[in-house]
Amino acid sequence: MNLCVVGVGYVGLVAATCLAESGNDVVAVDSDAGKIERLQAGEIPIYEPGLEELVGRNLREGRLRFSTGLAEAVPSAEVIFIAVGTPPGPNGAADLSAVFAVADEIGRRLSGYKLVVLKSTVPVGTAEKVEAIIRESAGEAFGRAPEFEVASNPEFMKEGAAIDDFMRPDRVVVGVASDRAAAILRELYAPLVRTEKPILVMDRRSAEMTKYVSNAMLAAKISFINEMANLCERLDADIAAVRRGIGFDSRIGFQFLFPGIGYGGSCFPKDVDALIRLGTEHNYQARILAAVQAVNADQKRALVDKVRGHFQNRLQGKTLALWGLAFKPQTDDMREAPAQEILRELLALGARFRVHDPVAMAEAKKLFGESLTYCDNPYQALEGASALLIATEWNEFRRPNFRRIQELLLEPVIFDGRNLYEPEVMARWGFTYYSIGRRPVNEP
Repeated sequence: MNLCVVGVGYVGLVAATCLAESGNDVVAVDSDAGKIERLQAGEIPIYEPGLEELVGRNLREGRLRFSTGLAEAVPSAEVIFIAVGTPPGPNGAADLSAVFAVADEIGRRLSGYKLVVLKSTVPVGTAEKVEAIIRESAGEAFGRAPEFEVASNPEFMKEGAAIDDFMRPDRVVVGVASDRAAAILRELYAPLVRTEKPILVMDRRSAEMTKYVSNAMLAAKISFINEMANLCERLDADIAAVRRGIGFDSRIGFQFLFPGIGYGGSCFPKDVDALIRLGTEHNYQARILAAVQAVNADQKRALVDKVRGHFQNRLQGKTLALWGLAFKPQTDDMREAPAQEILRELLALGARFRVHDPVAMAEAKKLFGESLTYCDNPYQALEGASALLIATEWNEFRRPNFRRIQELLLEPVIFDGRNLYEPEVMARWGFTYYSIGRRPVNEP
């Protein structure tokens, strides 16, 4: 198929590239001329494993092109995906101004039947609003609106595994208003679901709601296990043992039940806030979701409290090492990352930081400038530090050289926000070890 993807942010770039990899001819459009120029040269503005190679191959083979104008892309496109950003506004509601602006421009350039597909995460009812905008702008441009439809096709990609999630999805959700639109999207996604994964066809409002509910459910699981970890600390129980005790229950499972210092990123915080706001707008108080967000906000301070307690609030001039800056492994995304909260709070108390992350150092410099010391490798960050804090569960942090850590730290203290290590192992090495939901190993 001939496709147009509007917006080359995280979702749009991955979607455009993967759709091209499936054999489609794709034009990816963005108003940022500098970004388009870099992409045309094969330079990728985000870190996502495998994406650079995929973009390069599809550029060379002519299936993927980048452009700054819809005038070139819309007339020949059979399907037009809208994948622009929907950031949270001041009140937590999704800002749809970019979506509506793109819809208006599409309407003024329609020619023949087009299926316009919302890939951006948008509140329930947005597809209907986009349809109305396109019809109005097309009417102004042509006297009457050419034939078109609007569908919803939310994305379910995890940062760090986005290509695999797109090319081998658990399911594809499409919200449509006609059999014709459903048939087009079934044909488009058929190559990706050859292992009998379902294409779930539903109405547009339900599809829009599915995206929010999915992220809210996953966020709730994270906050739930973190709240239980906090209780375990107070009740002299071990959350690792408890997690195993509940995870083998087939009704519960293990996924997303990892105690730590909370979730971050561009999706969970924004989408839970947006769902809470949707409830408020329709005279409903989403109490569980409000609690999910409140628990998460407090959990980001869990290591801060442990550090303050250990050093008895005497942090002025003390140097600490931090491993991990991104909100999760395999990404350079620091949006809402727990590391931000840790750094801001402890810097304010006079601490100094030596930090390392495999890919997020450039993002950290944008946020913290020269207030941090940026180190090329994890062990360099330990030099002259009184303790090590771990905020992201990168694989390279899971099996470090503990003898070298002990030699480099001024004090053998580790604050592990991701429960990477076993307390018994830390005890044998002589570390004072703090984790989430388990007793410090130096306690009797």
